[in-house]
Amino acid sequence: MSRTVTLVLLDATGRPLGALPPLDVPEPWWQEAASIVDTVRRRHGLEVAVLRLLGADRPAPPGGHVRYLAQTADAPAVPLEPVAVDLAPHPLRLPWAQAGGPDRSVAWAAGELHRLGRRVTAVAQQRTWNLSAIWRLDTDHGPAWLKQLPPFARHEPMLLAFPADQGVGVGDDLPGDTNSLINGPRVLAADGEGRMLLEDVPGQDRYGAGEGERAAIAAGHHLVQRRACVVVGELVAAGVPDLRGAGLADWIRERLAGHDVSAAAALLDGLDRRLRQVGDCGLPDTLVHGDLHPGNVRGDGQRRVVIDWADSFVGHPAFDILRLTEDVDADAAARLVDAWARRWRTDAPGSDPRRAVDLLRPVAPLRLAAVYAMFLAAIEPSEHPYHVHDVPAALARAAATP
Repeated sequence: MSRTVTLVLLDATGRPLGALPPLDVPEPWWQEAASIVDTVRRRHGLEVAVLRLLGADRPAPPGGHVRYLAQTADAPAVPLEPVAVDLAPHPLRLPWAQAGGPDRSVAWAAGELHRLGRRVTAVAQQRTWNLSAIWRLDTDHGPAWLKQLPPFARHEPMLLAFPADQGVGVGDDLPGDTNSLINGPRVLAADGEGRMLLEDVPGQDRYGAGEGERAAIAAGHHLVQRRACVVVGELVAAGVPDLRGAGLADWIRERLAGHDVSAAAALLDGLDRRLRQVGDCGLPDTLVHGDLHPGNVRGDGQRRVVIDWADSFVGHPAFDILRLTEDVDADAAARLVDAWARRWRTDAPGSDPRRAVDLLRPVAPLRLAAVYAMFLAAIEPSEHPYHVHDVPAALARAAATP
């Protein structure tokens, strides 16, 4: 599957110029911008920055014919089609989706790299959507990455820096074949407003990792969570969302207010009682990644680095093992959960980790439904197609999970 893309261009001052002829790009995922930028450069000799989604011929990704707003400082040589585009400001529009936003962010990153003695030799936009904007900056000392976050994810740079200061991160003395799993890439700079500059992490994202590699990821992540147990108060005080105990039920209900939750009504009605039973299982609250699938782990054969902590929170450790095992066969998932439970029974004598997992199994997709609802409430309507079907889909999974 691919995408057909139409770019509506603004000039350097933000004035509309018209639309480029449609072009095809290989990736179907709407937020991927690198191939759009590269194709426009090769076909039309233009340097563009993709700002935001304008619309599509289908209700949700992937694929289809997708329209974006983009900006260029160049004079297009190709005739542009006159189009009407609504450029009115929106209170939920993110900084990188505004005219001039990408240039301001890249200028900040280049300035920080200059301060560190690194000269930028090339800049490539990688992704832009309502959850993040990402650029690769090549320098004379290797690549760095600029990531910009929405307000509801701005605790990520603090969290990436937190382990080095508080002893939560790991880099040695790990059990088994963990290959030195590290709690996130090194933060080179952060502006406190959502921009962070990250050191490059060599290797590949571990999509498709098998049971053995997932076991190593789980073992290394356990040590991170074990060490984080003693600093949950500091994490919450520093801005990490607090989803401990009964507070999780309140958080879920508040974010799902206004959505049709009838599919999961029975689960919601019994949620407080279920979470009390989870508390009785005796496991400590800790740092939860929130989206611990292998694609959020990069490895190069020497070490593994857990990336993308934007969905992290303080809460129950079972949420991460549930995410790590949700797309493997039942026997492999059971073995991974058994190993996870053995580690926690050792660290929390008298606890019942297996029962906690079983109780939280339907709560995991219910929490995700609330996360998607939070996204929808915090982004402008033109970006809703990215998530509009996620809430009912997650609620249906929650209702169907025994």
